[in-house]
Amino acid sequence: MSGVSLLLVEDDLELAGLLDRVLTDEGYQVSHAPDGQRGLHLALTRGFEVMVVDRGLPAVEGLDLIGRLRGRGVATPMLVLSARGTTQDRVDGLDAGAEDYLSKPFELTELLARLRALLRRHPDRTESLVIPGGQLDLSTRTVRRASGDQVELSEREARLLALLAARPGAVFSRGELLDRVFDAAESETVVDTYVHYCRRKLGRGVITTVRGLGYRLGAL
Repeated sequence: MSGVSLLLVEDDLELAGLLDRVLTDEGYQVSHAPDGQRGLHLALTRGFEVMVVDRGLPAVEGLDLIGRLRGRGVATPMLVLSARGTTQDRVDGLDAGAEDYLSKPFELTELLARLRALLRRHPDRTESLVIPGGQLDLSTRTVRRASGDQVELSEREARLLALLAARPGAVFSRGELLDRVFDAAESETVVDTYVHYCRRKLGRGVITTVRGLGYRLGAL
């Protein structure tokens, strides 16, 4: 597993230190977030190939963190760690968007095996989505056009396109986009501004305006 980038979101610093050492020895490139807010920031601004998320996090609870990332188009495979081990707890974790759920205490060998299994199910290890006229790479926030040239996007432009591309037939209202991509405290005009930015860089057809309803991904 040499070189696989992994985000560990764990508030127990002793456990996090142990996991960091073990995972690094296994060849992972580990980044650590001590709370859900920091985990959210790192996952949205950097590309990771796999994530390990504790459920009982401060600031942003683990399942809430996963739900927010899935809502913003982050497709990174995720494994939940939790002291809660009932069937319903596991169901809740999977329903939130995690691919696997491991109850504490656990054996390190089992954690490593589950991570290997996650990566086998995602062999390309890329976060990419099809958009009109090209491919959006979330890890680098670039769009590769059919012609071969690349267009760089800002974090917000990439997040907006990722959400639309994850559900290409869905229409999102400005309010939904504001809540899921931007800051809910901002005006809805910020949505229109970033739609304009995306169209300026990638062409008007990349995002379609649905009059009276909102926006959706342009025709593929």
